[in-house]
Amino acid sequence: MGLGVESKLGDSIVTTKLDHAVNWGRSYSLWPMAFGTACCGIEFMSVAGAKYDLSRFGAEVVRFSPRQADLLIVAGTISYKQAPILKKIYEQMCEPKWVISMGACACSGGFYDNYTTVQGIDEIIPVDEYIAGCPPRPEAVLDAIMRIQDKAKNESIIKDRVKEYKGFLDA
Repeated sequence: MGLGVESKLGDSIVTTKLDHAVNWGRSYSLWPMAFGTACCGIEFMSVAGAKYDLSRFGAEVVRFSPRQADLLIVAGTISYKQAPILKKIYEQMCEPKWVISMGACACSGGFYDNYTTVQGIDEIIPVDEYIAGCPPRPEAVLDAIMRIQDKAKNESIIKDRVKEYKGFLDA
C-alpha cells in the first residue's frame, strides 16, 4: 500500500525522483575507454578478463572512441607530447564523464622525474579517482570503478559536474 499515485494504481507503478532513476542507469552502465600507454594498460586488460570480470559492474563495454565512452581510464606514463591528445580525447567525451588515473606514472609521473613526463594527469584534465601502485592490482581498479559508481548515483542531472578547471593546456 503506497501513498499518492501508488495507492490509486496499486502495484503496477513505482514513483521515484528523476535524478535517482537516471543516476541508477548511469552508474550501472559505465562505458570505459582505456588510454593505456605503458604497463598499466596491460594490467587493465587483466581486469576485463575472466578472473576479475569487469562486466559484473556494468563496465564491460570497453570503447575505443571517446564519443561513445563516459569513463576515461588513463593507464601509464603521459609525456608532454601526448598531453594535447589526452586533453582532446577528454573534451570529445560526452557529459557526464569521469576520469580514473591508474598507476604511479599517471598519478604523479612515477619514477620519471624529467623534462618529458607530465607529473600527474591532473595537470591536464580533472581526475575523479586515483589508483596507486606500480603496477596497480586489479582489485584496486575494481574498487575505483565502484567509487565512480557511487559518485554517479549521488549526482544531480541538473548541475554541472566539473566546475572551473584550468590545466596547463588551458589558455
